[in-house]
Amino acid sequence: MNLKIAAMMAVELVLAIACGALPATLDAQVAPPKYEVDPFWPKPLPNGWVTGSVGGVCTDSRDHVFVVNRQNLTDNELDAAFQAPAIIEFNPEGNVVNTWGDPKVLGAGRHACYVDSDNNVWLPSNQDGIVQKFSHDGSKLLLQIGTKGVVDSSDGTVGGIALNSSHTGFFRPGGIAVDPTNGDVYVSDGEEPGSNHRLVVFDRNGHFLRQWVLKRTKTEEESGAGDEFMQVPHCVSIGNDALVYVCDRRGDRVQVFDKMGNFKKNILVPYEEMSRLRMNYGERTQPPGPGYLPRAWGTSGWIGFSPDQGQTFMFVLNEENEQVEIFDHASGKLLSSFGRPGHQAGEFSHGHTMAIDSKGNIFVAEVGVGNEAGHRVQKFRIVSSR
Repeated sequence: MNLKIAAMMAVELVLAIACGALPATLDAQVAPPKYEVDPFWPKPLPNGWVTGSVGGVCTDSRDHVFVVNRQNLTDNELDAAFQAPAIIEFNPEGNVVNTWGDPKVLGAGRHACYVDSDNNVWLPSNQDGIVQKFSHDGSKLLLQIGTKGVVDSSDGTVGGIALNSSHTGFFRPGGIAVDPTNGDVYVSDGEEPGSNHRLVVFDRNGHFLRQWVLKRTKTEEESGAGDEFMQVPHCVSIGNDALVYVCDRRGDRVQVFDKMGNFKKNILVPYEEMSRLRMNYGERTQPPGPGYLPRAWGTSGWIGFSPDQGQTFMFVLNEENEQVEIFDHASGKLLSSFGRPGHQAGEFSHGHTMAIDSKGNIFVAEVGVGNEAGHRVQKFRIVSSR
C-alpha cells in the first residue's frame, strides 16, 4: 500500500468516525482516560473533625459527594480530635455543605451508600442487617427494609447459620442499586464468608420480588470447582444496558445477569500472584477450578461506569491489588489501571467502595484495617481522555 492510499484511508476513517458511520465496537476501541489524584480534595474538615473508616462514597445529580463515616475512632484519636458526623456531604470543590446521621437511627457497620434518580440516599448496614432510605438532606427516614439487629440466620444473630431466604431482612447487606425505570431495589446480601450470598430484589415499597445467587459456569461445574468463591456478592450495579453487574469478590470477577437473574457472562478481574499469597492461600486459578483457595477480599470489590450514555468504560475497584482497573465495557477487556498499595496520595489502604460523578471523576473510599491508615476518601480526576 503506497503512502497516498494510506493517507486517503486515514482521512476516510476520521470522517467515518465523525459521522458515526463506524460500528459501536470500533468506536469503543479507544484509549481509556488517564487519572491523577487531586491531593487538595476534599478541603480540611471543620471543627476538628476526624473520620474513622470510610465505608462508602456516592454522588448525586449535582455531583455532590456523600461520605459514609463509620465513626470508629480510637480513644487516642478522640483525645486530639472530634468525631466527624456519620454522613458528610461535599460540594464538587470539596467543601462540607451538610452533615447528618443520628447513630440511634442509623444501622451499625454502614457499608456503602447509593443516591437514586430522585436524589434519595440509601444506606446498607451489614452488622444490623438493614437497608435504609433517607431524604437527600437526611432529615427523614423514608423506608427501612429489615429489623435492626435481626439478621437472616438460624438464630437471628450474626453468629447463626445463614439462611439466604428472608423476604424481609438480610445477613450482611453490602451494596444497593435502584432501577430508575421502576424503583426496584437491588441489594447484594452477603458481605463476607458465612453470611448470605444472594442478590435480592424488592419493589419501591420494600416488598420482596425475587432473589438469585452467584453462578458457576458449566465448565466450572464439570471441573469440580467448589462454591468457596461464590460466597461474597460484594456490590451490585445496574448498567444503562439494563443488565445487573454483581461483584463476585472471592471469585475475582464480575458476574452479569439480566434483571430476572438469568446469567449472561463473567468478566474476570486479574490478581497479582505473589509468593506470600501463594504461601498463605495456595495456588489460584482463574476462572476458579478444583482446590481453588480464595482470599477474604479478592479482586472484584466495587463497580462503576463512565458517565457517557453508552458507558464505554467499566471501572472495578480491585481490593486485592489496591488499584482501580479500567475495562472496555462491551468486550470486558482490561485496558489499564491506576493506584497501588500504600498510604500516600494516590495509594490505597483497603480501598473499599467507589463512585463516579458526571464528569468522570472517580472517588475511592478507604476503610483501612486495624491500625492501618486510609480512613479517607480520595478524588481522581481525568488528565486525558479519549
